[in-house]
Amino acid sequence: MKFPSKIRTHCPNCKKHTEHTVELAKKKPRRTLAQGQRRFLRLMKGYGSFPRPQPEYEKSTKKIDLRYKCLECGKKHTRGEGWRAKKFEIVKV
Repeated sequence: MKFPSKIRTHCPNCKKHTEHTVELAKKKPRRTLAQGQRRFLRLMKGYGSFPRPQPEYEKSTKKIDLRYKCLECGKKHTRGEGWRAKKFEIVKV
């Protein structure tokens, strides 16, 4: 799927439709001080297996997470959940 690098969409900060640049969001590291992550790390420490059941198969596509940057105010935001696509590229318009 080809997606334009610039798009006109609604900016929640400016509260109007403006030009936005599009970029793929990068995966950020998990917060190590969160309660669930501390519990997970405690279970993983030492001898033992993975504490959660592993899926029987892996999905063939990853969800695309886009980040939109407003060219007027410079704020970034996302829209919705994202969608699945085998191939994805951002093309210059």
